[in-house]
Amino acid sequence: MRNVIWINGSHKDDTRVFDSDFEVEEWARALYPDFVAYLSEQTNVGYATPDEKVINYLASHFPQWADYINLKVGVCTAEIERNGQIIYKIWTVKL
Repeated sequence: MRNVIWINGSHKDDTRVFDSDFEVEEWARALYPDFVAYLSEQTNVGYATPDEKVINYLASHFPQWADYINLKVGVCTAEIERNGQIIYKIWTVKL
């Protein structure tokens, strides 16, 4: 997880657990500009959240988003426990 720019923490909903798949999709799509800014610089980028649904959505869309700018990336995920809460992480790795 070295050399990864983490974009979480800059939005008030970063710690939110969404109720529906629609909300997850809307939230993850709203993060697209943040991710693509780093991907276009070929910088590994990551996100952490207590909502596993967001991570699953991003895992399926990161490769598409990178492909839009002719970049191939791998996707890594992890779970950590922080203050008794599980935090899900996702980040890209340039291929």
